[in-house]
Amino acid sequence: MKFLAAYIMQGRIQAMIAASCLALLSLKYPPVSVVSSASVALVTLRRGGSEGLYVLGCAALASGLMGFFILGNFQFALAYVMVLWLPIWLISIVLREGRHLSLAVEIAVILGVLGVIAAHSFMADPTATWKQILIQMAPANSPVDNTQRTIETLSRYMTGVIAAGSVVGLLLGLFLGRWWQAILYNPGGFRQEFLSLTTRLGFTVTTLLVIGIAFTNIGMISDMAKNVSIVLIVHHIFIGAAILHTVFSAKSLSRYSVPVLYVLMILIPHTLLAVALVGLADGLLNLRKNKFEPTDAK
Repeated sequence: MKFLAAYIMQGRIQAMIAASCLALLSLKYPPVSVVSSASVALVTLRRGGSEGLYVLGCAALASGLMGFFILGNFQFALAYVMVLWLPIWLISIVLREGRHLSLAVEIAVILGVLGVIAAHSFMADPTATWKQILIQMAPANSPVDNTQRTIETLSRYMTGVIAAGSVVGLLLGLFLGRWWQAILYNPGGFRQEFLSLTTRLGFTVTTLLVIGIAFTNIGMISDMAKNVSIVLIVHHIFIGAAILHTVFSAKSLSRYSVPVLYVLMILIPHTLLAVALVGLADGLLNLRKNKFEPTDAK
């Protein structure tokens, strides 16, 4: 994807075209939204916040016009700006100025947590709202009993799931933008940054406290804590992945073990819990005190 990164960095017009066209394409292929966000991140990381904001605004206008003339709908451009481009622009500034990927990851997670808190503050009953939405989305021919049980369970956690998914997409876009910047201007730099991902003790303790509250029975506070916990766990999944990547990179079969790690994380969701536990343990026990020297892992 180096060619796309090089094209984006040719100028404002190229960056605007890439971001807006990829945004439109993502309506059919949702994962492309990560690449669109990465376009904004790359410009912001390399050229600063004002340049990133200029490209963001022009891309939003362009995608809105294309959506209106092609699809008859321009509202998605506003959704893109609010949900994807503005948050990634913000954390890209944090990374550019602070030069610490760990801090940018924490800010992204905090944004997700604030989203959950806002939803529970302004929605009278988030669970009931999600229940109605899920009922409308359920297939008409699905078994009634199974569907009802699934909806009852999912509706309690949908706010956290949506927020966590948004944070994951945000961070993947940031990582892709940072990787693009590295391959163009600092080869190998992103790998070093990612493998050094860590978190502060306070963040880990806060996560454990929120999880503890989630297991209590104090009404809406417990419900909100459950949803916030989902977002906080995402943070520790990324930390755990960086630690395991570092460990496996030090092994003789790193060429195979590192890809297998990420394949398992994608294909077997239960693996994510184990990875998150590694991230939590690192925050408490500083697992990195035994330094590993990665080999040629990619």
